[in-house]
Amino acid sequence: MKVMLDLNVVLDVLQSRHPYYHASASVISKVCNKEIFGLLPSHAITTIHYVISKYSGKQKADESIDWMLAHFDVAAADKAAFVRARSLRFSDFEDSVVASLAESAQCDLIITRNIADFKQSPISALTPEEFLNQCDRVI
Repeated sequence: MKVMLDLNVVLDVLQSRHPYYHASASVISKVCNKEIFGLLPSHAITTIHYVISKYSGKQKADESIDWMLAHFDVAAADKAAFVRARSLRFSDFEDSVVASLAESAQCDLIITRNIADFKQSPISALTPEEFLNQCDRVI
């Protein structure tokens, strides 16, 4: 299974955001253990570096990026991705870019805590908890 992780799921883990940490970490563990194939939208890499640098320093940010690049593929945003994102007409452009990238990468799902913003997405979205419950039913 190929999944696109929204930025909030990764930041839940990197910033130990409770009560979201456990479910998001479990999803990321599935990527690290190669149970699922995980992608990140390209803009997440720079945003994560900025946020981690600001709160934990450049070294921690660099280490976090290196770790992510070792475990995730990155869905690159080109002009076509942005044009497609604009055509989706989401209220939040960043979310429409995530949906566009997930579609072009042929992802099965988008995993996000913000599923309400993905109702119009061409790729279904689940919260980390919903995804984990779905995985438990399959096993």
